[in-house]
Amino acid sequence: MQNYLIVFLISMVPLIELRGAIPYAVGFGIPLSQAYIIAIIGNMIPVPFIYLFARKILVWGKDKPVIGKFFTFCLEKGEKGGKKLQATAGKGLFVALMLFVGIPLPGTGAWTGTLAASLLDMDFKSSVLAVLLGVLLAGIIMGAASAGLFGAIGAMIG
Repeated sequence: MQNYLIVFLISMVPLIELRGAIPYAVGFGIPLSQAYIIAIIGNMIPVPFIYLFARKILVWGKDKPVIGKFFTFCLEKGEKGGKKLQATAGKGLFVALMLFVGIPLPGTGAWTGTLAASLLDMDFKSSVLAVLLGVLLAGIIMGAASAGLFGAIGAMIG
């Protein structure tokens, strides 16, 4: 039971998220289907709070001593992600956000994607749905990678 809780908590951590939680779960013998569900739930719980409050908190704290540099870094990261999304998306911002969250690369994920959506003033419902679809996609990719599918394909090709 402890490993299930750890998977859940890892999936809530910014930058690590589900991308770290699923490999951890598989490494500790948790069935992939259970790891997938737990990691998705854990990864999605912070999303509404990030959308509704992160921007306000970061703007408030960016000029405060001690926390100012970190809050400014987070705001700049979100703004950079948002600009990147807008530049590549045009009118397809929903799909771009989904892919931004879903392709497991460093600096992408539910936290950054949700903050970017908030900074771009995307509506709440579309943002959460795009992030959810992206998290589901990232979970499939990480599950396949964790299960060794990519290694098996590589062995067959090479």
